[in-house]
Amino acid sequence: MSNLLVLGGSGRTGAHVLEHAARRGHYVRALVRNPDKVQAPAGVELIQGNPANIDDIRRAAEGTEAVISALANARASDNPWAKPVSPPMFMTDAARNTLTVMGEQDIRRIVLTSTQGAGDDWDRLNPLVKAFINLSNIKAGFEDHTGLDQVVRASSGIDWTLARAVALTDKPAGGPVRAAEADTEKPGARINRADLAQFLVQTIEDDTWIRKAPPRLEHTRMTRPMIHTHLMRNSFPTLGAPSVDGDAGLE
Repeated sequence: MSNLLVLGGSGRTGAHVLEHAARRGHYVRALVRNPDKVQAPAGVELIQGNPANIDDIRRAAEGTEAVISALANARASDNPWAKPVSPPMFMTDAARNTLTVMGEQDIRRIVLTSTQGAGDDWDRLNPLVKAFINLSNIKAGFEDHTGLDQVVRASSGIDWTLARAVALTDKPAGGPVRAAEADTEKPGARINRADLAQFLVQTIEDDTWIRKAPPRLEHTRMTRPMIHTHLMRNSFPTLGAPSVDGDAGLE
């Protein structure tokens, strides 16, 4: 059992993280902007604050041993051309604040959601996908994911993992997830948020994928869903679309 700080716990993936971590017996504290709007499982402590505010992170992180971040850069809807509503580079700034606080409080472990195509994974994307991203408002989210990727990789003394999802759905949990190195297996089209959340918690528990970005998270065609080290954030029509709520830096 660990003392976990969860960022983005009011979002579509983060809500599953709270539920799964609590069910696994962890002491969970979540930093959320509006606790009254979060239906947290019993035993989860909600701390009011904003991950863009480093002092709020300092308060929330006290006494914790690891961090799970399911923050998102939001648009007004999942439509690729919907207006961005998060502050520019919200996830990057929040990650920078979190890593600073982790250094101050001697917290070494963090697992963060990422997306296929972020950072050094951009070159692996199909040219048509790249063009779609650059022409739509998904671009802002990808730029933020890449900024987060760079900040995390530049950190010193931190055991980080970036879970790069392919496409996220809201289907029921399908079972355990496994990860594969980039270019070792062809990823599937999507993974549901409940299984992604379980992977994030399991990665903390098992202390695996240290200083790695598992290329693709997905469900296999077999009985076990697979997480490859680069998962795309949503299906193509909603590529990169985050939840539009408190975990997305909305004001």
